[in-house]
Amino acid sequence: MESGLVVKKIKQNSNVLFFFNDSKKWLMKVSKKQKFHTHVGIIDHKKVIGKEYGSAIKTNKGKIIYLLEPTVYDYVMKSQRSTQIVYPKDLGYIAARTGLQSGQTIVEIGTGSGSLTTFLASLVKTRGHVYTYDVDENFMAIARKNIEKAGVSKYVTMEKLDIKNAKKMPQKDVDMVVVDLGDPWTVVPQARKMLKGSGYFVAICPTMNQLEKLASALWENDFFDMEFTEQIVRTIEAREGKTRHSFRGIGHTTYVAFARKVTTPKDLRKVIHDPVIEDVSNEESVEDEGLSTVKK
Repeated sequence: MESGLVVKKIKQNSNVLFFFNDSKKWLMKVSKKQKFHTHVGIIDHKKVIGKEYGSAIKTNKGKIIYLLEPTVYDYVMKSQRSTQIVYPKDLGYIAARTGLQSGQTIVEIGTGSGSLTTFLASLVKTRGHVYTYDVDENFMAIARKNIEKAGVSKYVTMEKLDIKNAKKMPQKDVDMVVVDLGDPWTVVPQARKMLKGSGYFVAICPTMNQLEKLASALWENDFFDMEFTEQIVRTIEAREGKTRHSFRGIGHTTYVAFARKVTTPKDLRKVIHDPVIEDVSNEESVEDEGLSTVKK
């Protein structure tokens, strides 16, 4: 072992992803008194204490189980669900598109199961914070458990509050407002009040009808740099001589809307084209020439 290298070992109450295969894996807190029964045999927690993450054990049926250290992906996918979760394929693009990073302050409207909250907190920690608001106490109780399990509670403040009808906004000058409601267009004005200049508005929209109403609300409330996306991921079964597309897969989950808060003088708004409907199909090039270094 290299000098100074610290090997992380599994202890009592450590979280472990017990991995048999991609469809059979279990995320649990280790307890030396627990024996977990599965179709591939019994997983005896007592046998894993003291082992390194990445090592393997055998069940009583001789099946190999790998002991993996959970990532935020695992916590999201294994979270208890009271509502539809936002999948990692969408979470990753949200982070890339908005430049999400440590130290930022995020407001989430609609906590749901807390999977999105968990992801946001995992990136803004240790200097940033997520303030999440919901109106359903049952959803909030489940979300709180998922957030605690992922170990990011200290970076999250959860409060029961109806942002739609709040007389005063709970935050201001935040970096991003993320909305996960069935009618996201109803909180666009409130989100604007909480955002800093150039701050991001992000919304999760399962249907195109929601996108249409949201796009209009964003335009009316002086947001720009709008983008509406759907992330498609197709997995590949890679085996020598047998590589093919996977028969299992995640289809449509949601659309994601992005926009940034700007301040346009009233006289200029009269001459600006609607950025959502402006036709660029006849332009010779839509390349950002400011970033291009290749001579045409």
